[in-house]
Amino acid sequence: MFGEVPGLPYLPELPARGVGADLVGRSAALLVDLSVEVQPSGWRLTDRPGRDHQRAVDHLRRDLDGLEEIGHDYSGPLKVQVCGPWTLAGAIELRHGDKMLSDAGAVRDLTASLAQGVAEHCAEVRRRLPGVTEIVLQLDEPGLPGVLAGTVPTASGFGRLAAVEEWRVEESMGLFDRPVVHCCAPGVPFGLLRRAGVRGVSLDAALLRRAQEDALGESFEAGIMLFLGVVPGTDTRLADPGVVAKPALELWQRLGFAAERLAEQVVLTPSCGLAGASPAYARAALAACRKAAQVLRDDPANGRPGG
Repeated sequence: MFGEVPGLPYLPELPARGVGADLVGRSAALLVDLSVEVQPSGWRLTDRPGRDHQRAVDHLRRDLDGLEEIGHDYSGPLKVQVCGPWTLAGAIELRHGDKMLSDAGAVRDLTASLAQGVAEHCAEVRRRLPGVTEIVLQLDEPGLPGVLAGTVPTASGFGRLAAVEEWRVEESMGLFDRPVVHCCAPGVPFGLLRRAGVRGVSLDAALLRRAQEDALGESFEAGIMLFLGVVPGTDTRLADPGVVAKPALELWQRLGFAAERLAEQVVLTPSCGLAGASPAYARAALAACRKAAQVLRDDPANGRPGG
């Protein structure tokens, strides 16, 4: 990770390790004054930390130890990612009831707890890696479109939770330090995220529809960055750098923005992470993103390395 993406390394997530290393459990380990445990139906709030909560904390501590060992002399920006509050609220159940998403007060408490925990997490990263100049925070929100559309199932699975008003989501984003919001689901709410003042939006190129491009263009005009997933997240044959960069090049040309801004506002990434990839493929995929990014920098007008 430090070797293949030296311009923006990140703290990896390894969910295949099991309970506590998954998206929800890892982020729940950061919550302040809220404890969780795994029940047959999934993660649930509890009165006190239990074995599953402690397992999640231990996974994260070991990851930070590894980050410190490898990156102790690193200088530059670093990215960390956590599950966003709305996806988290749609996954964690109340102690005796439905999902936290069903209770507006519980969601407020969850969001405040997560924001405090994330701030402490970032401070810990800075303490371990004093050369880090900036922490880029990514909120993973695959459940956000469903939250806004009212399609999140109840705990029983027989109903749907009510849609959440956009202003509530906008307000919650203000508790985090200008995050990049990642959403690997159709219907990314570009307008909402722009109004919320996020730093960037991350999505898979294959999920972007022409009907969304006007809203995306408005986001670009507002200075928002796009983290575009262009490399498959599981083992496959990787294309040449020019082919990998093609979705970004064609999108930029359709929107009609100045070519020199492309490399400043678009970051090429794997599609929805590399959790299902082999270590060798993960390294190759990150290298492919870096080489394709060079295409954007060299000659964004035609996708060929410049002279």
